[in-house]
Amino acid sequence: MGTEHGSLDDWPRIGLSTNIRSAPVLESVTSSALISALDGLALRQRSIAENIANVNTPGYHAQRVQFEDELRSAVEAGSGTVSPTVERSLEPTRLNGNNVNLDTETLSNIDTVLRFQFASQAIGGQAASITKAIGQASA
Repeated sequence: MGTEHGSLDDWPRIGLSTNIRSAPVLESVTSSALISALDGLALRQRSIAENIANVNTPGYHAQRVQFEDELRSAVEAGSGTVSPTVERSLEPTRLNGNNVNLDTETLSNIDTVLRFQFASQAIGGQAASITKAIGQASA
């Protein structure tokens, strides 16, 4: 599957992780990685929605969001912070020049939702553990 890189400036960012990032208690590699994953998954969800909305638009090429390999490398390097990349798919097109496959987008949507839920639960679990530890330290 070939892709052509696009610009992140083309995609509005979700404000969710910006608020989480400002909490100094959550400044660990794991927390940073989970927040970066939430950013990437939110951006992927937007691209899937745009792809589905343009399934019949002549000449439209599906967008793909990649960040997992870079995130894995960042975690191994002790960072956990990455910026997802938006790529234009160069997969073969139909006669109208569109290459959105509704089945692929639907499966990608399901996968993205499940990953987002998992990352959200993990970051929530970390916050709950910190809250519990603070409560025990205060007692």
